Amino acid sequence: MKITIKLLLVIILLISCSNDDDGFFVSIPDKNFEKSLIELGIDTDGIINGHVLTSDVSGITELSLFVKDISDLTGIEDFVSLTSLHCGLNQLTSLDVTNNTSLESLICFDNQLTSLDVSNNTSLIRLICEGNQLTSLDVSKNTSLEGLSCGSNQLTSLDVSKNKSLEWLSCSSNLLTSLDVSNNTSLIDLDCFYNQLTSLDVTNNTSLEYLSCSGNQLTSLDVSNNTSLEGLGCTLNQLTSLDVSNNTSLTGLWCQENQLTSLDVSNNTSLTELYCYDNQLTSLDVSNNTFLGHLECESNPLTCIKVNQPQLDNIPTDWEKDWNDTYSLDCN
Repeated sequence: MKITIKLLLVIILLISCSNDDDGFFVSIPDKNFEKSLIELGIDTDGIINGHVLTSDVSGITELSLFVKDISDLTGIEDFVSLTSLHCGLNQLTSLDVTNNTSLESLICFDNQLTSLDVSNNTSLIRLICEGNQLTSLDVSKNTSLEGLSCGSNQLTSLDVSKNKSLEWLSCSSNLLTSLDVSNNTSLIDLDCFYNQLTSLDVTNNTSLEYLSCSGNQLTSLDVSNNTSLEGLGCTLNQLTSLDVSNNTSLTGLWCQENQLTSLDVSNNTSLTELYCYDNQLTSLDVSNNTFLGHLECESNPLTCIKVNQPQLDNIPTDWEKDWNDTYSLDCN
C-alpha cells in the first residue's frame, strides 16, 4: 500500500509539472542541433537528451548554426520569437519555418533542400538560400524583402514582381529562361549570370550599380538608363554591340567572349578594368581612360590600340594584347 501511494504521488507530481509552462519540452531529435543549443547556452540542462525546455527557446530571437553538421532542425518551430536564423553549410534536406512568423533574416545556403516554404514569413527582409536543390521558390508573400540570393539551385522561373523593396538579387546558376525586374525599381545589385536568358530589360532599374548577366544567350543589352552603373559583366553572350556611353560611373567592364565589332569607352573615364578579349574588335581607343590599370584585349582582329602619351611612356604591367598588336598615339 505504501509503494502504491508513493507511485501515485509521483504520477500526480509529473502531471502537475506537465501543466507548468516550465515543464513543457521541445523535441530536438538531431544530436548536433541540441549540442549547438548547449554550446550557445540555450539548452540549460546541458545534456544531450533529445529535448529542451520550451521556456529556454521561446524567447530566442537570433540563432546561428553555421557548419554544425545538422541534418534535422525539428524543434525550430517552437522558436516563436526568432527574427534571425542562420543555418547554412549543414546537411538539411527539409526546413519548416512556417511557424517562425517573426523571421526577418533566413540564411540556409549550401544544404540539400528541395523545397522551401516562406509564405508565412511576411516580415522577411533577407533570404539567402543558394546552393540547394530548389526547383521552385515562391516569394510573392515576402513583400518586405530587400535581399534575395537563390543562386545555384534548379529554378526554371522566378517571380519577383511583388518584391518592390528588393535592393539586391542574386539568381545566378539556375535554369531561368526569363527574368522580369521591371517592378524592382530599388534594385542596386543584380546577379543573373549562368542562366538561359535570351533577353533582359533593365531600363526601369535606374538605381542599378552592379549588373552581372554573363553566361546567358543575350543578343542585345540596353544599359543607357543605368547611369549609376559602376560594374557591368556581360561575358559569354551573343552581343554584337554594346553602348556604354551613358555609364560614366563605370569602373569595371567585363564584355569578353561576345561578338562585339566595336566598343567605345571614351566616356568611361573612371574605368579601371576592361576585359574585352575574344570579340571581333577591329579598333580600340583607351586614350581617355587614364585610370585603366587592367586591360585584356587579346584574341581580337586588332592591329593597333590607341593610347595617350603617359600610357605609352609607361604601359601598365596588367595590360594584355596579342603580340603583333601595337600601342600608338595615332592608329590612323
